[in-house]
Amino acid sequence: MSPKASTRSEASALPIPVSLPSSLPASLNTDSLRQLVHDFYADVIAHELLGPVFQKELGSRWSAHLDRMVDFWSTVMLGTRTFRGNLVQRHMQLQDVSPAHFNAWIQLWTHHTHERFDSATTYKLRRVAHDIGRQLFTGYFEAQAAISNAR
Repeated sequence: MSPKASTRSEASALPIPVSLPSSLPASLNTDSLRQLVHDFYADVIAHELLGPVFQKELGSRWSAHLDRMVDFWSTVMLGTRTFRGNLVQRHMQLQDVSPAHFNAWIQLWTHHTHERFDSATTYKLRRVAHDIGRQLFTGYFEAQAAISNAR
């Protein structure tokens, strides 16, 4: 079985906790992005694969992380320019993160963006998430190959 196929099946076999709000935001704005981020990360924290990684890294800094994620998505989607930082570089420093983690993350993100916004907005939210994953894991695998080649 190829590594991609095994990763995909591992991630899809995981139970995904879901807690969508009863009333969904009608349009994309800072408040609707804040609600999306908070609802999404509530499920990330509860997720059996993702929760321990985030908890280990963030500990008691969840509130600050949520604020940064709202700033990130507001910058990407609304052009607010409130986010500063290198998302890819920061995530490359995490230990024990694999494509299975990203697959679980993207499944949750897909679920939380489903029917929350119009189709064009939902598509862009998902496209950005997939692009982030591609950047993270391309860099991750390149770094791992460099380490292996140096041995």
